[in-house]
Amino acid sequence: MSRGRLQGVRTAVLAPVRALAAATVLATLSACAGTAALPPDQPRAIATASDQTDADRRSRTRLELASAYFGQGQTETALDEVKLALVANPNLAEAYNLRALIYAAMGQDSLAEDSFARALQINPQDGATLHNQAWFFCQRGKFALAQAQFAVALAVPQYRDAARTHLARGVCFGLNRQLPEAEAALMRAYELEPGNPNTGINLAEVLVQRQDYERARFYIGRVNDAPGASNAQTLWLAARIEHKLGSESAKRQFGTRLRERFPQSPEAALFERGRFDD
Repeated sequence: MSRGRLQGVRTAVLAPVRALAAATVLATLSACAGTAALPPDQPRAIATASDQTDADRRSRTRLELASAYFGQGQTETALDEVKLALVANPNLAEAYNLRALIYAAMGQDSLAEDSFARALQINPQDGATLHNQAWFFCQRGKFALAQAQFAVALAVPQYRDAARTHLARGVCFGLNRQLPEAEAALMRAYELEPGNPNTGINLAEVLVQRQDYERARFYIGRVNDAPGASNAQTLWLAARIEHKLGSESAKRQFGTRLRERFPQSPEAALFERGRFDD
């Protein structure tokens, strides 16, 4: 991929993957994992809120606040809340996972790696941490390590975020110019979650790189036809595909939509200049 195309794929997936990190923490916080601590001569019971200690509740509350602040880009405040969560519960794996994401966002890679390692030491089968660590490796160009961790995450029993992990895995393959592997991973993500526009646009982009323009037209068409899913990037990609297919009327239609809805966008400027191969 050229640098321009590479950036397009990165942009399309970066937001949802980061959102996954926050959403996974919140989903974990909404339930009380495990079973209640009972004497050995009594049957095990499903844990409920009443089984939590005051320290557990404090740590979960702090972690919820940290996740919210991180989602708003307030990294230092988020880090402070994570620290308080860990004071209340030093063995909260989700807190180390979130701390790793915060450090990564702050450019503190060594600290991020230490936090990921600590989270996985506490819970080696935490799919959210494995996914986030894999994406961290991918962003740093450590593609083999990234794919190994994605595979470990997908192998976790009853892992519930397989679609997003296949999406991130496919984008990571694309960033490393492994286009057949990227297509296969994105197709799997699409099978699991066909309504995710980020999967559709990344799959279409990879198919363009593979010069499979008819299939690329199909997938980006579904994105652009979905209510609220189209944007400057998806319309520009559709126009590029129609250009490759030699369909001038369809290309002009997408160009008109692009200029009318997003007149100040870089994509509209590229269309005006006829820079379809950038």
